[in-house]
Formats: sequence, structure tokens, C-alpha cells
Amino acid sequence: MAEAANRVALITGGASGIGLATAKLLLKSGWRVAVVDRDESTLEPARQELGTAKGVFLSPLDVTDDDAAGRVVAQVVEALGGLDGVVNSAGIAADVHTLDTPVDLFRKILDVNVVGTFIVARAAARIMKDTGGGAIVNLASVSGVRGSKGRSAYGSSKGAVCVLTQVMANDLARFGIRVNAIAPGPVDTPMVQALHAPKDRALWARHLPMRRYGKPDEIASVIEFLLDGTKSSYVTGEIVAVDGGFRGAGIIADD
Repeated sequence: MAEAANRVALITGGASGIGLATAKLLLKSGWRVAVVDRDESTLEPARQELGTAKGVFLSPLDVTDDDAAGRVVAQVVEALGGLDGVVNSAGIAADVHTLDTPVDLFRKILDVNVVGTFIVARAAARIMKDTGGGAIVNLASVSGVRGSKGRSAYGSSKGAVCVLTQVMANDLARFGIRVNAIAPGPVDTPMVQALHAPKDRALWARHLPMRRYGKPDEIASVIEFLLDGTKSSYVTGEIVAVDGGFRGAGIIADD
């Protein structure tokens, strides 16, 4: 991997929410950062916040487009001088009862969340294996490790991300590439704010020992740890829950 001052990270879905929080934190820590998102319009918030910062590369990318992903990864390497970390934060969600979930929606969620994660991670790993290794962090979810209502498509996709992470960690360890995943609980991102009505928040609060939603910065700090080979050099194949205690909770007191 590169020296600390020259490390480069690529973040998909980096224009908002956890992706943007991660980009800001990595820049503060001295990384160079490439932020990609679906199209130019979705990139605008990141452009306003990061566009003039030194060591920033911005580009649109449909993560389900294999050829485009390869081109963008190559552009990042050329523009920023390498590639040491990848954060697969791009994703879409739905809360729909199993009996009402359209097949087209199921396929779309799998395509973005699973296939898109695979495409970008593979493109990055092909570079990293020849340049001394690196770290990949995939965004899973507690919905991928527990069966929550309305998550037949979303939960399936995030469960697949968990196993994909473990397989890639196995396959890529010999090249010095570590692969881990974060499984957040409910986090106050723009996507969650659009999906969660007050009744959803009340339902989550009943099942969270910490009684609150997470903040994007709280997820970003764990991502930074997993990317930083000086701090997590012997960690790979892990699914790290950052969920306010949701995954480990049993019966929760009403007080």
C-alpha cells in the first residue's frame, strides 16, 4: 500500500449519506478521495462540498455497468496516483411486503446492491493485486443478517453482500487485499429519511438498545478503521455490525 499521505480511496454512492461522510473523514485524515455516484445530478451535493478540495476526483458511474466501472477505476488511478481502498456504498432499498414485491424490483435491487458491489470490487482488486494490495469495504446491513419485515429484496441483497465479502476476502488475501463489510442499523441518511415514516422510527426504536438512529459519521469512522492497514491489518472477511445493539439484542426493557 501507499504511504499514509498518498493513500487513495474510491467511494461509490459517495455523493450523500454514509458515502459522503466517509469521503469527508478520509480527506480530513489525509487520503485522496474519488467520489462516484449514479449521474452528474446526484454528484452535485458532493461537488459543492468537496469539489475544490485538493486530492478529490468526481465522476458519474452506474455501478452495474462493467465496462464503465473499469474505465472509472483506471481514471482514478491516473488522476490520483493509485488505489488503496474502495468503499462500496452505492445501494437502493425498499420496504415492501413479500407478497407485494414485484419481480422487477427484486431484480433491480439485487443488480445494484450485489452485482454493482461485485463489479466495482473486482475492477479495483485487479489493480490492487499488482500494486501491493489494499482494502475493500462493502456496505451490507443488519437487514442482511436478520429477517426484518418488508425486506425480501433488500435483505436478500445485503445477505448476498455479506457472503460475497467473505468469498472475496478468501480469494484475495494472497494478493494482500483485505475485504470486510459494515452492517449498519438504521442510519439517518437521505435514503432512510425518505423511506422511514414516523411509525417506522418508532418500530426501530423498540428494537434498538441505544434507542436512536445512527449518524453517517458513526459509520464512516468504522469504515476508515477497516480501510487503514496500519490499524486493521489482520482483519478480513468480517461483517461488522454498527447498529446500536440491534443484532445482539433479545428482549428489551420498556423503560
